[in-house]
Amino acid sequence: MLFLELFGFLLLILVAAEVFVNALEHLGERLHISEGVTGSLFAAVGTAMPETLVPLLAIFAGTGNAQTSAEIGVGAILGAPLMLSTLSLFLMSAAVVRRRGLKGYLAPEKSGLKRDLDFFLLAFLLAFVAMFIPHGEGWVRGTLAFVMVMIYFFYVLLTLRASSKLVEEGHGTEAGSPMLLARLGLPQNLAIIVVQLALGLGLLVAGAKGFIHGVEAAAPIIGISALLLSLMIIPIATELPEKVNSILWIRKHKDTLAFGNITGAMVFQGTLLPAIGISLTPWAPQKEVLLGVLVTLVAAFWLRWMAVNGGLRVWHLFLNGALYVTYLAAVLL
Repeated sequence: MLFLELFGFLLLILVAAEVFVNALEHLGERLHISEGVTGSLFAAVGTAMPETLVPLLAIFAGTGNAQTSAEIGVGAILGAPLMLSTLSLFLMSAAVVRRRGLKGYLAPEKSGLKRDLDFFLLAFLLAFVAMFIPHGEGWVRGTLAFVMVMIYFFYVLLTLRASSKLVEEGHGTEAGSPMLLARLGLPQNLAIIVVQLALGLGLLVAGAKGFIHGVEAAAPIIGISALLLSLMIIPIATELPEKVNSILWIRKHKDTLAFGNITGAMVFQGTLLPAIGISLTPWAPQKEVLLGVLVTLVAAFWLRWMAVNGGLRVWHLFLNGALYVTYLAAVLL
């Protein structure tokens, strides 16, 4: 029964992702913004926002056990970038391996992808350094947290500033199909686009929350610690289903939107939430946490290197998937 419940919520997520993606494409086209802004800001933040509640609730509301609450918070904060930079990218490339082949090219707009990864790597390196700063050095940790918040602020400014030029160069957002609600006879105006966008996001949240409930019920059967649960299970349950958007986009050859949805979420999840974790949790270099951060950094560096030097191919992201498997083997065996 539990597995049927999980399957049902996954189907809901797939339908919701199609509704959300369709509305977002029409919104980006109507606002005359680039695919980079649509993917890296609108889609990334819109789908990542509900999952942001998991670590925040763990830290601020918590459970009866303060240590457990801190472990869940830290694991959920760091587990999302780990999953996005490894498993999500692998699944996205696997979705097109039959059509493009292992040596087929992936062609996201390079300047936007490089900007996303540069900001993410800078912020996540600071989060790594913060693990080795004693918790008593509050002013140092506070400074690092403030810098990470400002990193995201400047990232948003630069992404928006680059939009108009990219639109002129042919990277404007284009809707690939008529709006779904318009097919029902409703007018295709901004208000209806927003309604469909809210409908899609609401269904995504409902599907993700239902999936979380099923995973939480299955977790005791698996028998893992709260830290590992939050590092592995929670990100898969909260982030991965909503990244179906990227699979839909890349199968439509909208590579910039597909990558932006993931790398933009990496910037969002790698700046603001670690800033909270640095300030309000022990943020110590435990084995599982430290290894997860290192794997995330390696995966992000690999993606950036291959995208900037010589072109990104489908098989390159299979290494990101291998890094995730390596991490699982290291912490579970």
